[in-house]
Amino acid sequence: MKNLSRRLLFLGLSALLTLSGVSVLSQNPGQTAPKGSALPAPAANPPEQKRVAPPTITGSTPDTAGAYFHFMLAHEYEEMATTFGRTEYAARAIEEYKTALNEDPSSKYLNGHLAELYFRTGRIREAVLAAQDRIKQDPNDLEAHRLLADVYLRSLGDNQQQEVSGQMLKLAIGEFQKIVQLDPNNPEDHLMLARLYAADHQSSQAEDQLAAARRIDPGSEETALIASQFYADVGDTKHAIEVLKALPEDDQTSRTEAQLGKTYDQLKDTKSAIEAYKKALDLESDDLDVERKLAADFQADNQTDQALQAWKDIAAGDPSDPEAELQIAEIDEHNGHFDDALVAVKKAHELASDSLDIQFHEGMIDDALGRLDDSAKVYEQLVTATEHPSGQYSDEEKGNYATVLVHLAEVYREQSRPDQAIATYEKMKTLGGDVEGQAYDQEVETWRDAHEYDKATAVARAAVEKLPKNVDAKLTLARQLADTGHVDEGISMAKGLLQSDPKNMEIYYQFSQIYTDLRRWKEASDTLDLAEKQATKKEDQTMVLFDRAMMADRAKRYDEAEAAFRKVLAVDPDNALTLNNFGFMLADRGVKLDEALAMIRKAVQLEPTNYAYLDSLGWAYFRLGQYTQAQDNLERAISRGANDPTVHDHLGDVYEKTGRLKLAAAQWELSLNEYSRTVQADIDTGDVGKVQKKLDSARVRLAKESGSPQAGKPE
Repeated sequence: MKNLSRRLLFLGLSALLTLSGVSVLSQNPGQTAPKGSALPAPAANPPEQKRVAPPTITGSTPDTAGAYFHFMLAHEYEEMATTFGRTEYAARAIEEYKTALNEDPSSKYLNGHLAELYFRTGRIREAVLAAQDRIKQDPNDLEAHRLLADVYLRSLGDNQQQEVSGQMLKLAIGEFQKIVQLDPNNPEDHLMLARLYAADHQSSQAEDQLAAARRIDPGSEETALIASQFYADVGDTKHAIEVLKALPEDDQTSRTEAQLGKTYDQLKDTKSAIEAYKKALDLESDDLDVERKLAADFQADNQTDQALQAWKDIAAGDPSDPEAELQIAEIDEHNGHFDDALVAVKKAHELASDSLDIQFHEGMIDDALGRLDDSAKVYEQLVTATEHPSGQYSDEEKGNYATVLVHLAEVYREQSRPDQAIATYEKMKTLGGDVEGQAYDQEVETWRDAHEYDKATAVARAAVEKLPKNVDAKLTLARQLADTGHVDEGISMAKGLLQSDPKNMEIYYQFSQIYTDLRRWKEASDTLDLAEKQATKKEDQTMVLFDRAMMADRAKRYDEAEAAFRKVLAVDPDNALTLNNFGFMLADRGVKLDEALAMIRKAVQLEPTNYAYLDSLGWAYFRLGQYTQAQDNLERAISRGANDPTVHDHLGDVYEKTGRLKLAAAQWELSLNEYSRTVQADIDTGDVGKVQKKLDSARVRLAKESGSPQAGKPE
């Protein structure tokens, strides 16, 4: 029974289930005697051993000399079986023990050795019978009961059949009940019986045995640890902590504090867990398992500097640990130290070259560094590794495959390779379900980014045809129609969806966005009013606030937008989209620039590959007069979003401000080219006019500087 076996292992039985010595059946049959060994090498064809009848008890006087002789032979054969791994020597040892018992049938010592050898060679039934023979001779034979209990425990650990394991558990409980009756002052026996009771879901009996063990040895750390684990397992974490804290300080070791930390983790009390793990390390500084738990809790508590140092200590203490290097990479990535992150993740990859998780993070870090070709290569390899030609996936496998496809397609889009991105999304469609709908939606966005609006509309229509019940697909088509001049058709579709499902908040959001794109401010606001009446969940209320902020921003009602943005951040301070859009609005107006920069930097930290956020960051630096930082971030933004006219416009301003007018003119020209390919819903005509004016002025100045007779002539 798998569940039972795992439960026993969790309770710590495994350490007590294995007897000392080596099972001869686990040895290599071809093993030869070690060099210099005094023991003889086994014969190629050992002579047939004469079978001896099982011992029978008679009234005759035991032949102790004969018994001793055969015992010594049995012992030698047993040693040879262990040394050479030859099962025939184990068989000879068993026969010699039987012969010895014929000479002295009442010898508990010989019977015990025979039972133990049966046990070690996997002959469990015979081991049980031998131990039971001893108990028949003396029902109070403590050692025989211990031997029989060991056999049952071993069978529990080895057997995966539910019915057999359940029987063995009952038998083991019975033997330990007898053992604690015969030897009531041994705390270890009470602890083992408590574990067995717990495995059998007899909680009250288990607790009684734990109490007995604690009465015998109240200062025992081992007893306290087991009792604490028991209480934690049954959900009584308060009692689990009290047991450990009740230990006298002199009797505590690092294990006590480590167990306390583990229990606090169960309570989600991360700060208390951190303090406990720190104390454990003060007592035993080289315990890497405890330091791993401490490092993980530092990360969970957002103490990233402490977490980073802890993982570095772990990596130094165990240079073969890929997980430590991966965690270092993740923290460096989170902190924006991408070069350091790449070094760490490559170390992790060297230690675990087959780890898909490590390869995935390597792709993410390459992407963040702008090494798009390297990132694409990593993701392509991961697609091959996670793709099943049969098309059959478990839920976890499907999730992994879809995640890799999403990231690969995103890199292709950053590289301005829409055809490859579309081909990748086509693979996602084969997964069906929600993933298929997401793939269609991303195909629409890919063609929009590339200014291929007819293709975007065609995909949106295909999605509705393929997924006629998918509301999101219909909303995407409605917005696409409205944005590309089919306004009435798009609005009619959105209204129809709202009438059929008036409580669907997503319809309100998308409908208000359609009106906002059309600059129909009142209708956008009225739609949000209706949405607000339906918004009973906190996240829906926050989304309504965000949409109000965005509408007010585009309508140039900046005070209203700022108030709404701040309400969103009060609820969700790590909302990257809000941080970016609010920060950009302030930076674009040239107000509260330090606050704007802080918000946008946080957004970039949360999403370091988002080109729009990099553009906002560059623009904030420009407004602050920090032109080097502005240029760096704007050039990074263009490497990922070359089709966005705003980014080219901003970089042109940086070049002009730093005396590179020809480069500035080139960027403004690129900006106008992209504007000419963009639908009206995505641009502000006033922005286009400003860029045109800057380009015209630059051309005049450049012509004057070159002395050209064409100065001032429009192009």
